[in-house]
Amino acid sequence: MKLKGAELIWLGHSGFKIKLNQKIIYIDPYQINENEKADIILITHSHYDHFSQQDLDKIVKDGTIIICTPDSQSKVARLNAKIELLLAEPGREFLIEEIKIKAVDSYNEKKEFHPKNEYWCGYVIQFNGLVIYHAGDTDKIKEMEKLTGYAKKDNEFIILLPVGGNFTMNAEEAAEAALLIKPTLAIPMHYGSIVGSRSDAENFVKFCEEKGIRAEILEKGK
Repeated sequence: MKLKGAELIWLGHSGFKIKLNQKIIYIDPYQINENEKADIILITHSHYDHFSQQDLDKIVKDGTIIICTPDSQSKVARLNAKIELLLAEPGREFLIEEIKIKAVDSYNEKKEFHPKNEYWCGYVIQFNGLVIYHAGDTDKIKEMEKLTGYAKKDNEFIILLPVGGNFTMNAEEAAEAALLIKPTLAIPMHYGSIVGSRSDAENFVKFCEEKGIRAEILEKGK
């Protein structure tokens, strides 16, 4: 998907590749076939389907910047490259050349899989009027209200929301979160492998459209 001079590619599950400002950015790559080396990698938390050493070893190079939560720090040391490590927690901001990255809250409210006190993250990426929010593994949470500030007239504001249920929001809950955030476009993720199915993504799009929110399913690798 082409977006304001950038390209957004869904890699399956919660994994994405973003080509932005001549940088290659990956988020939570898992079971990928990619071999294009990463300039920046964002890891939302340490669960095996978000921090996958096997997949990261395919794309790291000397000088790759990895932004991850502290619980992933020891795993980074095992990667087969000389990595620049930056530690994230909700509220922390990073500036890599002209790309702004902010870690934001991501947690479960009524489940035990992703407790708030772990300080795991989603990420907001900003560059030249393009804003991409990757929610991580989360429920609909009150902190999402703060994201409405990115829905400015001149911004293209893309949100990537988990829809598979069980460990995260289901399709209906994710659509409610999209309505709260008010993006330009909402895209479903976290389905199709470990949990959730294509029908969850389709239901998410339907529920979003009923609420007046534009939503679209990205085909894998496109």
